Amino acid sequence: MYRPNVADIRHGLMAAGLDDAIAAGRLGDLDADVLDAILDEAARFTADRIAPLRMAGDKHPARARDGEVTTSPGWAGLYADWVAGGWNAVAAPEAHGGQGLPTLVAVALTEMWNAGSMSFGLCPMLTMGAIEALDKHGSDDLKSTYLPKLVSGEWTGTMNLTEPQAGSDLNALRARAERAADGSYRIFGQKIYITYGEHDMAENICHLVLARLPDAPAGTRGISLFLVPKFLVNADGSLGARNDVYCHAVEHKLGIHGSPTCTMIYGDGKWGNAPGAVGWLIGEENRGLACMFTMMNNARLMVGAQGVAVADAAYQHALAYAVERRQGRAPDAVGDGMSPIIEHADIQRELLTMKALTASARALCHATAHALDMAHGGDNAGHWSERAGLLTPLAKAYATDVGCEVASRGVQVHGGMGFVEETGAAVLLRDARIAPIYEGTNGIQAIDLVQRKLPLSGGAQVRGFLDELEAKVDAVRASNQPGMAEAAMHLARALADTRAATEYLLARLAAKDAAVVLAGATPFLRLMAETAGAVMVTHGAVRSGEAARLSVARFLAVHLIGDTPGLRDAVVTGADSLADARSALVA
Repeated sequence: MYRPNVADIRHGLMAAGLDDAIAAGRLGDLDADVLDAILDEAARFTADRIAPLRMAGDKHPARARDGEVTTSPGWAGLYADWVAGGWNAVAAPEAHGGQGLPTLVAVALTEMWNAGSMSFGLCPMLTMGAIEALDKHGSDDLKSTYLPKLVSGEWTGTMNLTEPQAGSDLNALRARAERAADGSYRIFGQKIYITYGEHDMAENICHLVLARLPDAPAGTRGISLFLVPKFLVNADGSLGARNDVYCHAVEHKLGIHGSPTCTMIYGDGKWGNAPGAVGWLIGEENRGLACMFTMMNNARLMVGAQGVAVADAAYQHALAYAVERRQGRAPDAVGDGMSPIIEHADIQRELLTMKALTASARALCHATAHALDMAHGGDNAGHWSERAGLLTPLAKAYATDVGCEVASRGVQVHGGMGFVEETGAAVLLRDARIAPIYEGTNGIQAIDLVQRKLPLSGGAQVRGFLDELEAKVDAVRASNQPGMAEAAMHLARALADTRAATEYLLARLAAKDAAVVLAGATPFLRLMAETAGAVMVTHGAVRSGEAARLSVARFLAVHLIGDTPGLRDAVVTGADSLADARSALVA
């Protein structure tokens, strides 16, 4: 059964900068002892309460009937216990009942919840984003009415963007809003793929919905954001009438079966009220996309943490199987019996690849969270805000790709037993596959990286980041730790490839050569993420001096970043061959 590896998570947090923040007194009462207590208790709750229900969520999906959704057996009680533990309030604003802990801690806990069950972890992840969007952009009245209950977890939040004709392209959005005389709005339309759009785990559900006003400009400049509750809230804070919104159906999906993915209908009078779901404006009219991106940027980092979570769960699952399963005879085996498969070199390579990739993805997510924390409360907030912007697409895309790859390798370690449902290895692979798709596909993350993030401060932000990575490589080289000279050689080569590709794309951006830039976007994201993650892991291992971490870091540098010359070439010289091959796709 899964139990979070607190030692690895804590190491990652400290390597990302949490130790410096604690030492500087920037985090109030949070110190190393309090952090350890939080991580240990979260790990215990995950192991004892969440992970045992993973299979129940997979085998008995949430189901819809007449506008209501019943979640998987045991989930409502699990969520009630999770809320009672105060976990929903960990990183929320203190002004509204939260504990105000740093994003780094929130990312670590998000990893735990989702490693226990990604289907379960999705619900609080969306609520966390709704809290941030409402706190930053909502009116005082909306904040006082909704934030305390969202922060406590008594109410949950959703994000309503997608429509049947409008997926990643929100220009095609058709949901409409009409102004009401009392200052509220009436919302009409359909939204699809709404995670936890309806469920039985919380008293109320607060939908954040994108819609257009009648006189709105065309395109994304004419989108507004509205808060639409499942139940209206009375003046005294009690719940009132059912709002004109309901779940039409839940999707039948490849994975995350326990998470209800809903089609939501707004404004057709199902519950006998006058048509039109009552909503309240968040932010300004026609400025809703900027407000929603507050929620989406939070969610993108947390989806990256989901990738790490599934990877770690798959690694632990495969490791336990490899220790028990006997097959064949290892070269140095003693006796006549079969050897545990962990004694075979190929299985060792698979498991070390899983462990090293997980560490690399975790390091990127932690670095992104640290940048967000520094942007919120530290010196040089503008620099750190840009750094968070640069790292977010890396964390989201790379970590979710790693989640899929590691879960797939986990099935491979199990062999035929991994392909059947009995062992549970297949559940992790099926769950992992959605993460590279939602909250902006990984292709969109690559486009965001090359078109919007590389040019930050005229390229100074990305160049400064690469300089910092080079300083870490120098420290690895100078450490005289076993195997680190070899690791530094491989890291330096990968960093040189990343610099060359970065400078090429910056030049193409300056020349307004969008076709070439976009052709290189995805291989560039992989190149930069692989390099940065490997450098961070190796530097962290050197700082710790722990033999096991040093050996994993060496393996990562020697075995897993050898493809950087090819990725560099795909960026720098690959556009023509990609364009030429386009004709082969025409039937």
